[in-house]
Amino acid sequence: MAKAKARHILVDTKETCENIKEQIENGADFAEMAKLHSKCPSGEDGGDLGEFTPGQMVKEFDEVVFRDEVGKVHGPVKTQFGFHLIEITSRQ
Repeated sequence: MAKAKARHILVDTKETCENIKEQIENGADFAEMAKLHSKCPSGEDGGDLGEFTPGQMVKEFDEVVFRDEVGKVHGPVKTQFGFHLIEITSRQ
């Protein structure tokens, strides 16, 4: 079965999400941005979600993590929780 590791930043609005993504693309540290902005408790760990398999996260999240490019920041991704930036750190 597939496994992945990812980290994310969860915020309330698409605009905020896009702004944070732009800052990361311009050199801001993903983990620091997660600590500063993420509404998820994982923000305290730099957004790290650890390792998981398909079906453990919400559908929209899984679709990105198990399909898109590893090592790149993806998003905004809308879920019932808000808007996410997702960085896939590994997948096998």
